[in-house]
Amino acid sequence: MLVHIRRPLARLLLCLVAVATVPGGVPAAEPADTAAPEAPAPEEPATDTDSPLAVDEPSESDPLDAPLPPDPAADTATDTADAPEEMAADEAPLPPEAATDDGPLTVAAEGPSAADTESADAETADTDAAEPMIDSTADADSDADAAEADAAAESVPAPVEKPAAGTAPQTVAAPQAPAKRPAPPKTPVLVPGSGALVKGIGDDFEDETWKWNYNHPKSSEEQDKRVRGPMGRSVNSRWFEGPKRGTPDVVKRIALPAPGLEGSAHGLLIATLNAGIPGRTTYQMQQDDLIYNMQKVTGRGIPVGDSPSVVTRVYVPPFAQWEKRNGPTFGFRAGCYTHAIITGEDHPDRGKFGLEEYWPGMFICFEPANPKKKTADSAYLRIRGGRNGGEIRGPQLDVDGWWTLGLSCSPDGMVHYFASPGVDDLTMDDHITSQYPYGYRTEWMKTFFFNVCTKDDGKTWSTPWVIDDPQVFFIKRQLATTPPAAPKVFRKR
Repeated sequence: MLVHIRRPLARLLLCLVAVATVPGGVPAAEPADTAAPEAPAPEEPATDTDSPLAVDEPSESDPLDAPLPPDPAADTATDTADAPEEMAADEAPLPPEAATDDGPLTVAAEGPSAADTESADAETADTDAAEPMIDSTADADSDADAAEADAAAESVPAPVEKPAAGTAPQTVAAPQAPAKRPAPPKTPVLVPGSGALVKGIGDDFEDETWKWNYNHPKSSEEQDKRVRGPMGRSVNSRWFEGPKRGTPDVVKRIALPAPGLEGSAHGLLIATLNAGIPGRTTYQMQQDDLIYNMQKVTGRGIPVGDSPSVVTRVYVPPFAQWEKRNGPTFGFRAGCYTHAIITGEDHPDRGKFGLEEYWPGMFICFEPANPKKKTADSAYLRIRGGRNGGEIRGPQLDVDGWWTLGLSCSPDGMVHYFASPGVDDLTMDDHITSQYPYGYRTEWMKTFFFNVCTKDDGKTWSTPWVIDDPQVFFIKRQLATTPPAAPKVFRKR
């Protein structure tokens, strides 16, 4: 009976060890069915053969996957009579079993036999020999393709989960760019044209007898300290030539080059050729002045407490008619007074505290086309001036035709600058800037005037400018009234 138990246990243990020692956990091939017939062996001495542990431990010289040696006791009649019928059929090989380190033994799935494995290996070897060698760069390319595939997979947005049955589908709003904040409303300032029109000041150039008396040579006190009188003047005595700089070479009433203000048909053309010192060519930018005689009506001017302002229309011609010079070509300015340290170079009280005169305003400047920078002819407004006396770049004049310009002086002494295309009244939308020019607080608006500039080369005319209907406005201040004094109460002591 012990022999029948020992042989199955030995065969089971051998299969278990063979499975455990195959690399990668692959089950070992079963013993071949064509094993050599068992040879008879001499009988073993009567030792402690009843213990199955004596045959469970394989010898170090035997391979772990070799079949067990034949047992001589298996041929005895007694053992054959006592063995079960299924074992008498010369013990068919058991399926291999897989073992784990900690768990119990489990039966593994059937695998190919050793003959099948050898046949498969032979077929694989033949296939490998028939296939060409694979270039190492192919692996690199496949790795790169895999990396690109991974990157593409990462860029694919995650799928949107479908809502459960019976629930309303959720709509996902498309991402929107943050809306731009609207520009804050401008702080209201004194808009030129506010209030009432000052009677007797201004000119609409509709009088057919309007004429300019030139009285050449020009005055040029600013350049050579010479005042040449009598200076130019209009026949209506509203315009005159300034002593500091001369009169424009052309001051002429003409029909409007384009429809302007309603009811207006004529304006004033101003242009110059020989600016600066008469009879001398400087080849530098020079300017001539056309000044309005406001003192005839207002004396030394309008105090800022009455909120004075001046509005004019100017015709901006097409660029084909402009002088091709980079810089200022036309000016619209005001003459103002304040009390400050006098800075005039020729003023007898220079450096002392007194009545200082200055001229804030705006210039129309030309920028010629630049083929290298691929820019076309353009023009813009330049504001004079800032708190430190510097000039401020204003808006572009992106259209030609009529423009409305305005200057105002508010009771706080600040000067406000406005400009708008067209001939409509100015509004806060047309506000450019508000400044204390040169750090001064204006006290009076004395007058207003126009500049015409040229490069003074003796042959190039300035840009032709047409002005129309300049007007001056004011807001009469409210005079404070003194309340009546309270009656005195006399008390007896």
